[in-house]
Amino acid sequence: MKDRADAILRSEQAAYLDKLLPPRDALLAEMEAWSASHDVPSSDPEVGKLLSILARGRGARRILEVGTAIGYGTLCLARGAPEARVLTIDPDPERRELARGFLARGGVLDRVELIDGEALSVLPRLDGPFDLVYLDALKEEYRRYLDLTLPKLVIGGLIVVDNLLWKGRIAEPPEEEDRAAVAIRAFNGYLMIHPQLEAVLLPFGDGVGLAVKTKPTIMEMGGPF
Repeated sequence: MKDRADAILRSEQAAYLDKLLPPRDALLAEMEAWSASHDVPSSDPEVGKLLSILARGRGARRILEVGTAIGYGTLCLARGAPEARVLTIDPDPERRELARGFLARGGVLDRVELIDGEALSVLPRLDGPFDLVYLDALKEEYRRYLDLTLPKLVIGGLIVVDNLLWKGRIAEPPEEEDRAAVAIRAFNGYLMIHPQLEAVLLPFGDGVGLAVKTKPTIMEMGGPF
């Protein structure tokens, strides 16, 4: 979730783009209000719209989300791909139950598997393939999430990563005490030059990385050699 409307863009452009967003339905609006009032991070509305578009455009049948929170991104992904099964990971039982309620009201709970656990422990146990992966959890662990999920992603599959401009701080001089910013800055370079991906960083929301898998990993080819 972005820190403020003009954290990335100039305020005039940010206000203009916010006005262009179509009104959300009552459930999404309620989830946005709940996140704001309880200071719980959630996908920005424009990121939710992107998730829905990508899931639908890819014709996704299996989707993996790392970081459920209250289920806002989960709902957008499931709505975008009405034939898809969505697996979503979160270690917080209260947030998972809250997400379960929202997803039930959104009519998608029967296609969502809410997985309890720390992502780095859960991911090695999951079987692919996945058509789309959405990463939005601990920023210091993004690189490991990518390394663990990429072999499970189909060729042509999509990876979406949130918060890659981190409240507008990534382009500023590094502050070593901001561990998330330091980790994201390193991750961005890793994402952009990854040999199995074609990637771009989009300057909206809190900064969104979008990548397509173009070739198999060494592990998929039977390596390391």
